[in-house]
Amino acid sequence: MNLVLAAARGIRSAIAPVANVRALREGLASVWHHRGLCLELTRRDLGSQFAGQAIGRLWIVAHPLIMFGVYILLFTVVLRVNIEASLDMPRDYSTYILCGLAPWLATQQALARAPTALASQANLVKQVVFPIEVLPVGVVTAAGVPLVTGLVVILARLLLRGDVPATLALLPLAIALHGAFLLGIAYALAIITPFFRDIKDIVAAFTLIGVYLIPAFYLPQWVPEALRPWLYLNPFSYFIWIYQDCLYFGTIRHPEAWGVAALLALLGLALGMRVFRKVKPYVANVL
Repeated sequence: MNLVLAAARGIRSAIAPVANVRALREGLASVWHHRGLCLELTRRDLGSQFAGQAIGRLWIVAHPLIMFGVYILLFTVVLRVNIEASLDMPRDYSTYILCGLAPWLATQQALARAPTALASQANLVKQVVFPIEVLPVGVVTAAGVPLVTGLVVILARLLLRGDVPATLALLPLAIALHGAFLLGIAYALAIITPFFRDIKDIVAAFTLIGVYLIPAFYLPQWVPEALRPWLYLNPFSYFIWIYQDCLYFGTIRHPEAWGVAALLALLGLALGMRVFRKVKPYVANVL
């Protein structure tokens, strides 16, 4: 009974509208105030990833392009998955893969780097005057490069075929919801990991298998019925579906996914910011 009551209090605290609105307002105001610093951190983050290498920053774009090519080659050639256009798959299967893989690679990169967003910048975190809330923002913004690269490839394919869907107008909303959700997770992971170092390894394991747990290579109806509920329990599935609606299906085939994605984005960002603000005063002591 005590456990049930504790869980109920935790849920009430998590969905408290006033606290969440306040956290969103204050957190977003701080990010906007330091937007110039966020952009500078993103630029430095992207440059430092491949510093000293032969082709340098070209790897920023080359890496996701290679990943796209490998997965498309694997599923459409090696495994000989060749699905003709139908009511379920109105466009080619390669485009379907890209529509799910591009947002997932951005998600994967954000999740992988968020746990060390503060730990890797310990000197800055220990400076009282430095606004450490900008560090997760830089990580998530830099993680958007695979998404942008994939979107350019998808749009080029659609333009060359003269097959641009009207739902493309909803793409900015899908990106905003996706980014807000990732930022909320990044805030939580960044501030909690210094106290529980195992989180970094747990997240790393999830990002390795996560690509197969989202509907990037298959439709939900292809999944055995016994396993299908797990697909719907995965919060990242809903963001893949809204991208597919915008870029692939050309219609709102997953209306429930838009509602769930909006709820996850707002609640996830608010909770992430609340956790970050609550733990922030103590993090410098453990770094």
